[in-house]
This record gives sequence, structure tokens and C-alpha cells, in this order.
Amino acid sequence: MTAQDHSVRDLSVFVRHRDDGVASMELAVDGIRCAGCMQAIESGLGREPAILGARVNLALKRVSVEWREALLRPEAVVDKLAALGFKAYPFAPERQEDGAAAEERSLLRRLGVAGFASMNIMLLSVAVWSGNSADIDPTTRDFFHWLSALIALPTAAYAGRPFFESALRALKAGAVNMDVPITIGVVLALAMSVAETWTHGRHAYFDGVVMLLFFLLIGRYLDQLMRRRTRDLAGNLAALKAETATRFAADGSWTITPIAAIAPGDRVLVRPGERVSVDGVVETGRSELDQSLVTGETAPAAVGQGERVHAGTLNLTGTLTVRVEAAGECTLLDEIDRLMNQAVGSRSRYVRLSDRAARLYAPVVHTLAAATFLGWLAWGLAWPEALMIAVTVLIITCPCALGLAIPAVQVVAASALFRRKIMLKEGDALERLAEADIAVFDKTGTLTLPEPDILNPVALPPERRDEIGALAAASAHPLAQALARAIGTASAMTDVREERG
Repeated sequence: MTAQDHSVRDLSVFVRHRDDGVASMELAVDGIRCAGCMQAIESGLGREPAILGARVNLALKRVSVEWREALLRPEAVVDKLAALGFKAYPFAPERQEDGAAAEERSLLRRLGVAGFASMNIMLLSVAVWSGNSADIDPTTRDFFHWLSALIALPTAAYAGRPFFESALRALKAGAVNMDVPITIGVVLALAMSVAETWTHGRHAYFDGVVMLLFFLLIGRYLDQLMRRRTRDLAGNLAALKAETATRFAADGSWTITPIAAIAPGDRVLVRPGERVSVDGVVETGRSELDQSLVTGETAPAAVGQGERVHAGTLNLTGTLTVRVEAAGECTLLDEIDRLMNQAVGSRSRYVRLSDRAARLYAPVVHTLAAATFLGWLAWGLAWPEALMIAVTVLIITCPCALGLAIPAVQVVAASALFRRKIMLKEGDALERLAEADIAVFDKTGTLTLPEPDILNPVALPPERRDEIGALAAASAHPLAQALARAIGTASAMTDVREERG
């Protein structure tokens, strides 16, 4: 059984349950390319009476679904997406990362093939263009056209496969996305070029088709690259989630235990320098915690017996024994993660505007292309020329930038803010912030950086800088680390014992 088969069969593991009988699940979905795909998924799932809501995150290619647990099984949600033409599976960061890396490599290979082929076809085309304005022999022109076809046809079949497969999935599901007019345009242009070459025509468009695919693949590859980098947004929080915890047994011994096996009521050990892996209450020990992720305060917070600690915070000085209240997906850190994903997936005013415009694209552009073809025919133009003009309309009107750029900007902005210790909770916060002209803050602690810096490193005695830096580098205390950074210490002292306070 493959990992994918296993994940699909055990869907119940990925379902979140609420007390009111509502279940929810986050799915990774292949084939989401544009706002048309979003509309097809959300409206398609919305037609199912038991499904309460579905939200698509275009930038991260995820779908969040809520349904009445008593009326629908999670497998039916995946089957419904399959009927809509989209392959879905439970979201798992490691699986998505592997799939994204494979897709990125595939796009890069196709991009290289299209670029190499377009350069060679262009060399042949330049000779034909120059000859058409001079005295090229028809046999020579046909020979160059056939050489171009020999390069262009297999190149288009290979390099255009992502667009062709996406268009076929949409058509099989009775929908139309942005790849449909691209596919129609490419296929018609190739067919017309072969027909022109077969009938000894003066013009063929193999160079234009391959170059179009080349530029479309550049955009698709850059889009994929952007998605991979912005997935660091989730990875930043995931890195704070411990995979294991040191759990005490009933006899007082301790073992390293996967966090999924930790249950409320267990006791775990948190050593200095470790991140707290659970939400709970301190039973024994005293320490200082870096809680800037949770509270925004940059100064270490002293904690002792009876005080609450949260997963993701960093234990700085002492050893703690913590009684577990929540672990895994029930912690405050997990709630922050959900808020971040909600902010990234929420739709601001401009995102909603681009969605509406992109949804209108397919019917409008196909109608416009058909009207162009019929209009030129009525004007008296021959059908091959009229058809090529209609194909041009299909190709040049693709609003991929409109459908992709605005959601991408929102995700990139949220990621950049998070790296600077600012959490975005609403998708339209940046738009509202752009309209603000006055900011009033009532708490300075949340506006400072979580890492302290030395203001006057020149005041340190020069003859002892190396010794001070090596000693400071041996400590996990934030002030000691600031001292080590200011001095630029390369190595830390050994045989050092740290006294709390």
C-alpha cells in the first residue's frame, strides 16, 4: 500500500470534530490553477446538502471543508472532488513538500525543452521570413516548415502537458478553466500550421506556439516557486511544534515519547534550551520562558509551580516538570497556526474582485473568439485567416496574472510579516492598514523585537572580548546570546555551569 492509499483510507484520522456535530477537514488538491477552479470546487461542493461550507486557498492549493458528520462520511468529500475533476488527499506537510518538489522539477524540465526548441525553430523561421520577402524557393520553404513541425509537435506534446491535462480535467467535469482556451489555441495553431505546410502555404506558426508555451511555463514555474517559498509560512510554525516529549512513567522513569501519544494528565520534562511541547501547568521547577510568540513580550517571563505554559515557548534557564492539559492539535500554538492559515486563505476586497473577473473570463473570451471568427467570415475573409485571428484572441486574452498575482501577493505579504514577528489574522488587514493615517499603540512590549541587542559593544574591554564572547556563547540566556552576537564569537567555552539569575 502506498502512502497516498494509506492517507485516503484513513481519512477519519484527519477529521476534526465539534460538539455540535460538524466535522471539518483540510485537503490538498491537485490541479487548482485559477479562480475558475476555485469557483468549480466551492460551488460543486456547495451543492451537496450535507456540506456546510468549502473554502479554497488558491496560493497553497488547499480546500477546507465543513459538513454534517451524521449525514456524510469524509470519503464522500474526496469522491465529490474527484467527480469535479480534482484529485484530493488529506493535507500532510511532508507529502505536499515532496509533491511540490517533483512538480517543480517537472516544470523546469519542460521549460528547458520548450526554450531549447523555440530557439531552434526561430532560426528556421527567420530564414523563412527573410525568404518570403525576397525570393525563397517554395521547396526550401516547405522543407524549413517541416523541420519546424518535426521539432514543434513533440515539444508541444511534452511541454504543454500541464495545460492540456488541466483543460481535460475541467472539460470532463463539465467546467472551463483558464487552461481550456490556451489548449484550444495551441492545438488549433498547430493544426493550422500543419495544414499550411501540407498545402505549401507561405505561413506557419510553429515558432509562435512553442514560444507561447515557453513563456507560459516560465509563469507557471515562477508561480510554483512562489508557492514553495510561501509554504515556509506554515513551516515557521511547524518548526516550533515538537515531535516528541520526555514523559514520566508511573514509576518515575522517563522516556522519549511521540507527541501524538501524549495525553492530558501526563507529566513531561522540559530541560533548559528546549521548546515546551505541550500546553500545561508547571508542577515542579522554576525557569524563564521566551513567550514572545504567544504574548508579544520580548522579556523572558519567570514561571514556577502552578503557572501555565504553552507549546512553542522556549525554556531558557531551569528544568520544569509540566502536567499536560493539551498536546498535538489542541494546543494554543495549533490555534495560532489555524488563525494564520485562515488569514492567508481569507479573501480581501481585491482578491474577491479578481475572482469575479477571472470567473467571467472563460465564457466571455470564448464568446468573443467565436464572434471574431464569424465577424471576419461575414466581412469576407477566408476561413483560415479568420480562424487564426480567433485563435489569437483566445491566446492573448488569458488573465492568468489577474487570477494568480493578487492571491500570491497576499500570501507573500503574510509570510513576510510573520518572519518579522507580526501575525496577520484577517486577509483584508493590509488593505485597511493602507488607508490608515494615524496609529496609536498602548503597549510598547509588543512593538519591540524579541531578540535584544547590545547598544554599546565598544564599551567592552578589548583585551577580554574573546573571553567574554566565548563565555556568553555557552549560555542559552537571551542577553548572553545578544552579547555573543555583538562580539561575533565563533566558538563557545566548554566546562561551563550556568547559575540561574
